Amino acid sequence: MRRFTRRLALLMSLTVIAALFAPASAAERQQLVPGYGSYARLLRLEYTPGYRGRIVAALTSEDASGKFTPVMESTDEGASFQKIGEVRDPDGALGECCGTLFELPQRVGRLRAGTLLWAASYRQDAGAARRIGIKVWASKDGGRTWSFLAEPAQSHNHDGVWEPEFNIDNGGTLWLSYADESQAPKYAQVINRVASTDGASWGTKQLMLAIPPDRVRPGMPNIRKLPDGRSYFAYEICNFGDRYCDPYFKISPDGANWGNPADPGTRVVTATGNYFQHAQTVTLFPGGPNGVRLMMVGQIYTNADGVAQPGNGQTLLANDNLGSGNWYELPAPVRINGIYNNFCPNYSSTLLPVDDGKNVLEVATEYDKGCKAYFGKGPSS
Repeated sequence: MRRFTRRLALLMSLTVIAALFAPASAAERQQLVPGYGSYARLLRLEYTPGYRGRIVAALTSEDASGKFTPVMESTDEGASFQKIGEVRDPDGALGECCGTLFELPQRVGRLRAGTLLWAASYRQDAGAARRIGIKVWASKDGGRTWSFLAEPAQSHNHDGVWEPEFNIDNGGTLWLSYADESQAPKYAQVINRVASTDGASWGTKQLMLAIPPDRVRPGMPNIRKLPDGRSYFAYEICNFGDRYCDPYFKISPDGANWGNPADPGTRVVTATGNYFQHAQTVTLFPGGPNGVRLMMVGQIYTNADGVAQPGNGQTLLANDNLGSGNWYELPAPVRINGIYNNFCPNYSSTLLPVDDGKNVLEVATEYDKGCKAYFGKGPSS
């Protein structure tokens, strides 16, 4: 009995030690919403009167009525979230995908600074005659109530329009960028954009990226305003030569002009050639000689040959030189298992600086009796 007790005590001690040295995020991750969750987005309110400093999360979920968007809020730097609202587009019963969340930093038409915008692709499950569209909703009260604004993009055929992304250029124009499959067979996919001065009326589409030959697929646009007034444009390019869905970027002087649409830009890699395959997102953090650190998360972390690495699902990449040069590894606060080329596991995760930039908050997805969204935070350096 004594021998068993000592052995039990030893096992308990080892368990305690392992717990002390294990990454806290792996044990502390929490589910963001009950049931299905995918394609989450995070932002901190900076301009909304009465709500500044609060963290808002939005994602695609599903119930008996179809797909919809729960809107969650954190007032404790991402330690917990509570539901405050939802976007219930009537077309959610026909499918919803790949949404985005944006806070207006200035007035756009009748939309005041601090207005939240949500956009997503709808109707992808509408059958052979489907016409997928990107629809925009707005909230004036920090995400509690929402009203429909417009449908700025719609496919003219069965192909898709996906992955909307907002930005405002230095002249005050609001842009919606998105991945567009409807120009096949000339291009399998391009990144297009449309412009608005009021959020309700939108112009005709313009090419941002269209790279020959026809099988090449740029997509997953992210646009971030840099502290020096320029804008950083992150995206993936799939089927490009011998590369598979690698991350690239361009920098614009004004957020409106991005150069030649056929120019692929600069590829993101580490010093050893490691990179993320598929579904990268980029977030600005404090730090570095320029006052900003770029931090990236992607789906599959691979070596130069495209082989998944031991840190797959556990790694972020960072850069302190506005994207130039090699990127370096940081630990991810939410660890994801079972990653493969699929719309759920670690697909288009989202990051946000919290605790004055000391920590990173992440929402990532994993298969666990369905696709589930988990959040957690950990050190940002």
